[in-house]
Amino acid sequence: MIDETATRRYFRIGLITVAAVYFLIMVGGIVRASGAGMGCPDWPTCFGQWIPPTSEAELPANYQEIYAQRGYADTRFNPLKTWTEYVNRLIGVTIGALVMLTLACSIPLRKLDPTVFYLSGAVLLLVGFQGWLGSAVVASNLRPAMITAHMIVAFVIVSLLLYTVIRSQRTRIRKADFAALPPRFGTVLIAAMVMTLLQIAMGTQIRESVDVIATLFHAADRHLWREEFPTVFYIHRSFSSIILLTNLWLAWTLLKRLGHRHWYTRLGMALAGLVVAAIAAGVGLDRFGFPAVVQPLHLVLANLIFGMQFALFSIYRYASNTPAQGAELTASYP
Repeated sequence: MIDETATRRYFRIGLITVAAVYFLIMVGGIVRASGAGMGCPDWPTCFGQWIPPTSEAELPANYQEIYAQRGYADTRFNPLKTWTEYVNRLIGVTIGALVMLTLACSIPLRKLDPTVFYLSGAVLLLVGFQGWLGSAVVASNLRPAMITAHMIVAFVIVSLLLYTVIRSQRTRIRKADFAALPPRFGTVLIAAMVMTLLQIAMGTQIRESVDVIATLFHAADRHLWREEFPTVFYIHRSFSSIILLTNLWLAWTLLKRLGHRHWYTRLGMALAGLVVAAIAAGVGLDRFGFPAVVQPLHLVLANLIFGMQFALFSIYRYASNTPAQGAELTASYP
């Protein structure tokens, strides 16, 4: 009973932490799309204060000269951008607290599965590294490569969290009966994850190009940006149709073989919905001049797609009753 209670507690806290990290990814996308990354030109303080100012009158008269000497020649106080970046930092601190709580909840599981405890500790270390990387992003004056590295670490954190949370539920997952699924289901699921990672990698290249283009156009004339997009943008756009068909096949197979009431089918249907929503957001970016409001939505949807695929895959590998191919895969899974 103690193990069951501890496992359920860890599961709930872990899911809350995962949701919070996804929310932080979206807020980070908003910061990047709105150009608020340098709303606070120093770290960990903001304009030298722990609580940022609300008006320029609260800053020294020569604050632009002060920050120009530090390498930030274009620093101009903008209360909206400053507080957008500050809220992003506050959410990051909240994530740190949630990760520590997740680690604390994993302590009772050490005897049941020590790996859950160690992985929870690894997540905490990664979050600490992410905090340092955030300061490096500010110090680099928002170099696109540094911003991308910051997002990749967030991606790794949420993936590791998902795996750890699902691993903590192995005993319950092993009761699932997936024998009705075709043997190729696991293979297609792996292919879908690989395609999503490739799509995210291409999206990252496009995002870095957009940062450069935005600088060239001084963040104006968004309808002209598309003419400057690299070739990878068109590959990224076309590749989405293959991803859509692959994920729709997964959802349809689950619906047909397990039925619409099965909890695993519902996860598959949620995956299909996320893919459709991400493609719709991508079309919105393409057709409406890359609006800033859609960029963070597209980013978080892409991350949610991989997260859902990864969760489906982890659950499939831990289930005890799968097709022959799935059973062989499970045998090699730690």
